[in-house]
Amino acid sequence: MSQADPSSQTYSQTPLDGWHRSAGAKMVPFAGYEMPIQYESIVSEHQACRNAAALFDVSHMGRLRFDGDGSEALLDRLLTRRVTDLPIGGVRYGMICNQDGGILDDVLVSHLKTPSESRYHLLVVNASNRAKIVEWIKPHLDDFPKVTFSDRTELTAMIAVQGPLAMETCKRLFTFDPSRLKYYQARITDQFSKPVIVSRTGYTGEDGFELVVRAEEATRVWENVLLAGRDAGFAPAGLGARDTLRMEAAMPLYGHELDETVDPVSAGLNFACNLEDRDFIGRDAIAAVKSAGPRRVRIGLLPGGRRPAREGCDVLSADGQVIGKITSGGPSPTLGHPIAMAMVDAEHATAPEFEIDIRGKRSPATRTKLPFYRRAKS
Repeated sequence: MSQADPSSQTYSQTPLDGWHRSAGAKMVPFAGYEMPIQYESIVSEHQACRNAAALFDVSHMGRLRFDGDGSEALLDRLLTRRVTDLPIGGVRYGMICNQDGGILDDVLVSHLKTPSESRYHLLVVNASNRAKIVEWIKPHLDDFPKVTFSDRTELTAMIAVQGPLAMETCKRLFTFDPSRLKYYQARITDQFSKPVIVSRTGYTGEDGFELVVRAEEATRVWENVLLAGRDAGFAPAGLGARDTLRMEAAMPLYGHELDETVDPVSAGLNFACNLEDRDFIGRDAIAAVKSAGPRRVRIGLLPGGRRPAREGCDVLSADGQVIGKITSGGPSPTLGHPIAMAMVDAEHATAPEFEIDIRGKRSPATRTKLPFYRRAKS
């Protein structure tokens, strides 16, 4: 079957597209959007995040809003994580699964209150899964007639500010000090009299926050944050650094560690499944895997030498048997050597030593605990 010419495809742009291009970003197609993969270099942007702070345009992520009575019950039915007891200002990580327990997407759900005291839930989904999740949600709305569902992705922008200096440097920009938020808390506040959702969440292993703003305010907010952090070493960062950062933090990426053939237990995400005293789509299948034990599990590996193991490389046992595959791998700018995550047969997962087939050559690898990198607690 012939494939479509990528040059003939039309890609969406985020509200910050013009800024990225004027800053000389290298743009690439990603999940239906043209996105910056880097500005200066992936390593320098990675190090800016670890040492000061980096700004990431994550506006391609889907933002789905649920208003009205019953939104908690609807989302509680769809998500592996309990939603009915989520307080205002709370944020939780969870998954949406099919009946077989396969992961359709991993998501963040927030419970927010507007200045006019109106409550709603915001679901942030992966860009590549946005259309799929919207279609998955629609049939369930019939059971919750008082819930109003809206896709806010194109009307808003999303900016991640991540790094050890993010909170202290940026707190003067808002009418509410974001450092007062605990991890996985969010609040609607103002940035120069314009509404902004501030959430103390991220995808880098560092402290920081994520902002949701109106699309037309995106460039102004982005530039204000960069200006506030100019002397501290803030830098814009692209998808390349975002990937190396999340790998070091052992955060799973949909399409790599997660997909519809992987259940939350196998992925090592038991903490994001509330199985007791509730029912949700995929609950029984996940409970069965937890009871019997998964057939595959996610592990961390340290490849020997300097050659990185990339996604798709075979993982072999000591006797040369193929027992799994690398799901994510590459150089670690922070640690100075290659790292990798893999899905392997559970019976071999506790072995201390493995081999990885890297382009036809076997390379030794040592199992290690995840995450590879953990930030120092302040």
